[in-house]
Amino acid sequence: QVQLVESGGGLVQAGGSLRLSCAASGRTFGRNVMGWFRQAPGKEREFVAAIKWSGGSTSHADSVKGRFTISRDNAKNTVYLQMNSLKPEDTAVYYCATANSLVIVSRTYEYDYWGQGTQVTVSS
Repeated sequence: QVQLVESGGGLVQAGGSLRLSCAASGRTFGRNVMGWFRQAPGKEREFVAAIKWSGGSTSHADSVKGRFTISRDNAKNTVYLQMNSLKPEDTAVYYCATANSLVIVSRTYEYDYWGQGTQVTVSS
């Protein structure tokens, strides 16, 4: 079993910044990919960013490129999502997830452990 705990969500004005954290524990060995997804009310869960624990290669959705940055701290088993220049359309519940994959993947079904989510609300 793998446990993922997100934190750092909140209410911020448009143009502001937030940093989300996701702490992983349990049987994390071999789980090489960590991802961030988000789900707005009435919409499907969508890919935001992902990172490989080994090597640190990353991928970001086009909608967040240049504004969001995923990073990791291997010593702390923690992944971060730095979110800058936030827009009202970034409002959603943000989830972290982990995949047992050698390459970065972006589809929800490719991730098998999920956190409980953290709410991000951006006011205009």
